[in-house]
Amino acid sequence: MGVGGNETTMTDLLDTDAPRATDRLADPLWWRDAVIYEVYPRSFADGNGDGTGDLAGVRQRLPYLADLGVDAVWFTPWYASPLADGGYDVADYRTIHPDFGTLEDAEALIADALALGIRTIVDVVPNHVSREHEWFRAALAAGPGSAERERFWFRPGDAAPTHWESNFGGETWTRLPDGDWYLHLFDAAQPDLNWAHPDVRREHEEVLRFWLDRGVAGVRIDSAALLVKDPALPEVPAHPRPGEHPNTDRDELHTIYRGWRSVTDAYTGAPGAVDGTRAGTTPAPGTRALVGEIWLEDTDRFTAYLRPDELHTAFNFDFMSRPWNARDLRDSITTTLAAHAPVGAPATWVLSNHDVTRPVTRYGRSASGFSFAAKRFGTPTDLALGTRRARAAALLTAALPGALYVYQGDELGLPEVEDLPLDALQDPMHRRSGGVDPGRDGCRVPIPWVGTEPPYGFSSDARGAVAADPAPTWLPQPADWAPYTVAAQERDPRSMLALYRDAIRLRRELLHHDESFAWLPSDDDVLAFRRGTLVCVVNTGDRPVPLPDHHDVLLASADTSDGTLPSDAAAWLAPEPNPTTQQRN
Repeated sequence: MGVGGNETTMTDLLDTDAPRATDRLADPLWWRDAVIYEVYPRSFADGNGDGTGDLAGVRQRLPYLADLGVDAVWFTPWYASPLADGGYDVADYRTIHPDFGTLEDAEALIADALALGIRTIVDVVPNHVSREHEWFRAALAAGPGSAERERFWFRPGDAAPTHWESNFGGETWTRLPDGDWYLHLFDAAQPDLNWAHPDVRREHEEVLRFWLDRGVAGVRIDSAALLVKDPALPEVPAHPRPGEHPNTDRDELHTIYRGWRSVTDAYTGAPGAVDGTRAGTTPAPGTRALVGEIWLEDTDRFTAYLRPDELHTAFNFDFMSRPWNARDLRDSITTTLAAHAPVGAPATWVLSNHDVTRPVTRYGRSASGFSFAAKRFGTPTDLALGTRRARAAALLTAALPGALYVYQGDELGLPEVEDLPLDALQDPMHRRSGGVDPGRDGCRVPIPWVGTEPPYGFSSDARGAVAADPAPTWLPQPADWAPYTVAAQERDPRSMLALYRDAIRLRRELLHHDESFAWLPSDDDVLAFRRGTLVCVVNTGDRPVPLPDHHDVLLASADTSDGTLPSDAAAWLAPEPNPTTQQRN
């Protein structure tokens, strides 16, 4: 697809790819091994030239996502919000933020994506709302002891009720002038909801129905393990037993998600089968999936959320947090697959997201795993090394059984932007850490599309052409990003974008609904396993290793023409003759 002149259009793709799109949407088990692309709307594409990404921009770039080959797009919150936390402070789930467009724009985007065989997943944030939400404004107006405050965690007193630590650093209680304190596990702009209140449960089930009625195929649940609190508000024990933590992974959560599963199951079926579907919208066929953001170290507690009557899948953050070495990666893969097997749920594989340092930067560091606590300004990285490893990691994760998530820009090999001006930073993690944590803005910089200087075609006009006089992007882009643009990488068969496109295509051709997995003998620094007709080999060591016996190299992250796999590289091999064989180094 040419991005400069927008040569490939929605009409072109609908004319040429209609059978493929129809086939993909007919799959009732799509969620088990889907390739899901995460869009952070402010930073994906701008359709009106104001420097902020929006839904019009995404609609213009849907052909790019279709060419990439993704099965679904997960949108981070696009709702009305003060944007105190990038949209995760929701003021109204039934209204689109005006910077992004309108509800009609969202409905059109969902329908256009479905026409290309791409499902939509929306983000719901059930732990908290914005302090601009009508419930919280009503609670403030009603005063201490009121019924309106029972939907939240208000408490009187001269001192904060607990010493719980915020996920963003600092305290979790803010005192109001009337003497009450209110709880916020994140920023003070995000008051926590009381999930023991029937209004809270009812409202969120209605929010699910609202978006399912508009044709979405799934819901990503933010901070899914934090909703329920111990009403006694005890301090966090030094070593809490399973289910004992006062604000994380409470057993009562499972009843909530069983209720949500009942809602989504009622929408699962063929197109047109849902009586409640809003007139004029196109329902997504097949399963409506629930995806949980669950950060838990205990694998048994983690997979309990994936029982057949609860969530369909949950993010596997263990793999993303591991350093780049075969021992750690093998352990993560083995542990993850073993944990999911008893509940019959597929694993998920993700290298980054809108909260996490980008892979090419992270893998270039001496400590190549990820930890929020370890993020600091000025941490050195080797981008060349990180890029080699990120290319190999892309093939590794794409070859594993389960669903694959791709965060926007990772398919371009974008690095973390670590020199943003301090006055440009917007993430509350930076502010609440006292400036120690650089925050998450570095992975949220608008992505480059075409051209040799900022804004790299990020902004378009209503016809989809590059805007003639665009506003500066909401976060500044680096001056050296021209080689990372989509247009530049489309001209380079060895680019990161070409690698991702080939990997996603071959994944669908060779591994679709193949959940087999078997480790193969290998050296200590090497990972080797077989999936159906594909063998994946990854070399994390510091010297080349011979490729195992094979018929063809299907895809490789580095040159394998001498019969060896270089350091920090991966290859997909065909052990027997295969009609889809194609080498791309």
